[in-house]
Amino acid sequence: MKNYHLILTLAVVLALPTITLAKEKGAGASADVDGTLKKIEQELTDSVLKSDTAAFEKYLASDYLGIGPDGVTQNKSELLTDIKSGTLKLESSTLSDMKVQVADPDMAVVVYRSTDKGTYKGKDVTGEYRWLDVFVKRGGKWQVAIDQGTQIAKQ
Repeated sequence: MKNYHLILTLAVVLALPTITLAKEKGAGASADVDGTLKKIEQELTDSVLKSDTAAFEKYLASDYLGIGPDGVTQNKSELLTDIKSGTLKLESSTLSDMKVQVADPDMAVVVYRSTDKGTYKGKDVTGEYRWLDVFVKRGGKWQVAIDQGTQIAKQ
């Protein structure tokens, strides 16, 4: 029994550096994902402000599904059309309170707030919104698979 405890203690002591190194690598990878996804979110915002779809073409998954603040769903081509045609037109948009939750190496969720000034289908959509974007990593690249926006009620 004494040998069992000695062997177990020795195994734990020898494994500690490996466990610590794995945690450090994971933390670094998580920080990298955090920075990458925040950068993508800003690129998407900048792109819609210019009525340019380049970032959306790059970062939306082919099977993208968006749920707008009005509850209507859109696929990738419908969103691209809205941006290109000016159906969705933002004059300004400021992102804040952004949080990234990494679920596994190939999936993450980004939640953030936007303060927007603009129109959608001719209607004023100026206000504050909370967004939830689900990212998946495909072919080594992060893409938005699903997003949902909710307007924050005025207090």
